[in-house]
Amino acid sequence: MFYAITEAFNTLRDFMSAGGSVLWLIAILAAFMWAIILERIWYFNAGHKVFMAELKTEWDSLSDHTTWKAKQIQDKLISQGKEEINKHLSLINTCVALAPLFGLLGTVTGMIEVFQVMAFTGGGDARSMAGGVSKATLPTMAGMTTALSGVFATIYLTSAKNREENTIKTTIKS
Repeated sequence: MFYAITEAFNTLRDFMSAGGSVLWLIAILAAFMWAIILERIWYFNAGHKVFMAELKTEWDSLSDHTTWKAKQIQDKLISQGKEEINKHLSLINTCVALAPLFGLLGTVTGMIEVFQVMAFTGGGDARSMAGGVSKATLPTMAGMTTALSGVFATIYLTSAKNREENTIKTTIKS
């Protein structure tokens, strides 16, 4: 068991060192993005029920649901619910959009390093250039993988958001 964990960490360390410094930025971005995604998944599966119960209790405590004041309270409660549902979704979308751009940045900086090495060594053979290009494309792969995983999570979260917005409208009705 310990050997497997050690081997996994060694493989990860080798991958990160092979991809350059931008790969660490992508890893930090991916960890941040997935922390927010997991928080939103938890919220939709557990926390939102508690929040909706509080909103429903506040709405049901009104004696008359037909007055102008009641309508304003209804609008406020629906707005609070939508705000809580949409929290952090734009931040997740931003992380999804940034991941491939970080990957491209890693590729560009990696290719610059390859060309600098070739210039200082007086050219180079095709094998060393191919190895450098391979190293330079690792950040692109990591950025695209991060973005794709985020896209799938965003699809799920958008579906949950739409479902819960409809639930709010039916829960707090006149």
